[in-house]
Amino acid sequence: MRYRKVNKKFWDREYTKNNFTTNLAVSTKPSGDLVKFLHWLDKQQNKQVVEGSLGAGSRVYDIGCGNGRNLIYLAKEFNMVGGGFDISEEAIDLAQKMAKENGIELGFSVKSMDGTIDMLENSVDLVLDMMASHFLNAKQRQKQLLEIVRVLKPGGWLFYKTFLLDEDRNAKKLLREHPAGEDNTYIHPKMNVAEHVSTEREVRELYSKHFTLHKVLKSHNHLKNGRANKRRSISVYAQKLE
Repeated sequence: MRYRKVNKKFWDREYTKNNFTTNLAVSTKPSGDLVKFLHWLDKQQNKQVVEGSLGAGSRVYDIGCGNGRNLIYLAKEFNMVGGGFDISEEAIDLAQKMAKENGIELGFSVKSMDGTIDMLENSVDLVLDMMASHFLNAKQRQKQLLEIVRVLKPGGWLFYKTFLLDEDRNAKKLLREHPAGEDNTYIHPKMNVAEHVSTEREVRELYSKHFTLHKVLKSHNHLKNGRANKRRSISVYAQKLE
């Protein structure tokens, strides 16, 4: 089966004004998981447990930035600089408007996710890959990982979040009923695109080759009263090896 790419029209609809209730809850607030990561990092630095601080002037790059909510939060609260891209023109339009309303200059661009990053080598302090790279096939995911490693400074940080297969009955049902012809990948029945769902072992083996994995967090709301509930995710606090 041909690997289906991200559906641009779907995401344009999701980000169209006054149309935020179609399939996903599009928020203007920063991701709670990202906020949690930054609080953890601040505590670790205060304890002098880890090196590699993030703050004013730190450069961040967001893969699949959506409406820019996380970048705008980082710029407002920490005076970080940088930008990101998204396949949706509607999302980038919203991101640019939100940044302007907040008096923030960030670089947003419309770009298809193909595993490449338009940044210089060793130029970025923090990369965000949050629920984005699961739309890529295996070859593209590997390409993007190497690109993340390339653009990050030694000691730079990656906040990574993706779907987790372990114990997720919803994911296993999707794999069984909508196979995409690649391991642990299904065709999303609403978006009509391929999505990859990772195991914890896969994540650890892949990212530990290039990063110190300081923390790996798994969501625990995938079951309720012994039945399938919400989709499961895994978040990784990763620091590029020196």
